[in-house]
Amino acid sequence: MLFMRKNNWACFLLILAGIVIGGFIGSLFPSTWLNYGQSFGLSQPLVLDLGILSVTFALSIKITIASILGIAMAIIIYRMI
Repeated sequence: MLFMRKNNWACFLLILAGIVIGGFIGSLFPSTWLNYGQSFGLSQPLVLDLGILSVTFALSIKITIASILGIAMAIIIYRMI
């Protein structure tokens, strides 16, 4: 008997695609409820200056209703596969 195991990387890539597509749909309709969300992260970039090398680190995440719907659709598609 052949047991098929679902791939975790496929789930991760589908969820990532759902976030990207949901964010894109939210940006297409900026004045609707789809683009309502919360942003969090570093407001100012963190700079590490070592003299000959300067490293800048910044992270900002915006979660919108459209991206949450995209994640939900990705999970549904993953379960159907």
